[in-house]
Amino acid sequence: MSGRLLGSFIVITALISGGLIYWIQLYAFYDEVSAEDGIRMTNLVTGQPEIVLYDSFEGIDADSSPLRYRGCFTTTMSLAMLTETFVPYEEATPLTAPGWFDCFDAVQIGADIEQGNALAFLGERNIKDGVDRVVAIYPDGRGFAWHQLNEKYQE
Repeated sequence: MSGRLLGSFIVITALISGGLIYWIQLYAFYDEVSAEDGIRMTNLVTGQPEIVLYDSFEGIDADSSPLRYRGCFTTTMSLAMLTETFVPYEEATPLTAPGWFDCFDAVQIGADIEQGNALAFLGERNIKDGVDRVVAIYPDGRGFAWHQLNEKYQE
């Protein structure tokens, strides 16, 4: 009988621990953020980040990792104007967001960038050590921002 009791205790403890770890990874560290500093993209001529026109910003971030930043917004700036003004980002690879942050679909954004249905731009280089902010814009004005490792940490 005590073996069954001990086994049950181990299984229940493992389930509770697993559930807690799952919740911590998906919910605990994230905070909603605003774009009070604006959405910035790096100018081709000056090489400096500039605020772009945006509206309807939703964003999340976490102190636990610089790669947890995600943002969704809209802009009235045309792709033609953006491509003439801002630095393109070649290796744009959006990282998945938690399922509850449903405005950001990394798989779809990544596929659209590869197919040319959206364009990726350098938001800010080294926003954190070895991490760039990348911004992707669709022709209809939808925009998405995320952080990704730059060449400093890539092999």
